[in-house]
Amino acid sequence: MQSSSLFVYAIGFVAQGFFSARMLIQWILSERAHRVVSPNLYWICSLVGSILLFVYGWLRSDFAIILGQLISYYIYIWNLDIKGVWHKLSLLLRVPIAALPLVAVSLMLSDASEFITSFFHNSHVPLWLLVWGSAGQVIFTLRFIYQWEYSYRRHESILPVGFWIISLVGCAIIVSYGIFRLDPVLILGQSVGFFTYSRNIVLYHKQKK
Repeated sequence: MQSSSLFVYAIGFVAQGFFSARMLIQWILSERAHRVVSPNLYWICSLVGSILLFVYGWLRSDFAIILGQLISYYIYIWNLDIKGVWHKLSLLLRVPIAALPLVAVSLMLSDASEFITSFFHNSHVPLWLLVWGSAGQVIFTLRFIYQWEYSYRRHESILPVGFWIISLVGCAIIVSYGIFRLDPVLILGQSVGFFTYSRNIVLYHKQKK
């Protein structure tokens, strides 16, 4: 399953393109509003990028990437739902999108021994590095769990300051993981986030003042 073909990298770069686009869109709209905003396009780009990065992680036999996408996938859908965007999609589109992670996990676990060999005993990813990368993905994805809990209590989609602080920590770990893995998709994709995460923290402080 391990592959370094241009096609696989292309999927990864397109996925990171959507993630970078969401950050740029959110940052530009926040600068215009002089406060941190949570635009619809941020969550739409997040969902599309997550689908593509999930496929990329599968083709790269990279459990750390897959883990990160599984955790945040449905939080993207929840934010689109509370914003009234999700139910505007056709049911024929919503069902396969919502079922995608469950189907993928079922396929992975259909052969447990192959799953363990491919992902946890991957000769291209030593166990310590897999643990480090997975920890980065978990920390990075905790921002969406935090964002969901924060927004759920307020019944609206909000990107609080804690979301951006957690983003910076997780981003740093994932970039270092990408460096060890010599993975240009992770390195370039996550590096873009440092500026927008920091800038949103600054905007929050300005807004508070």
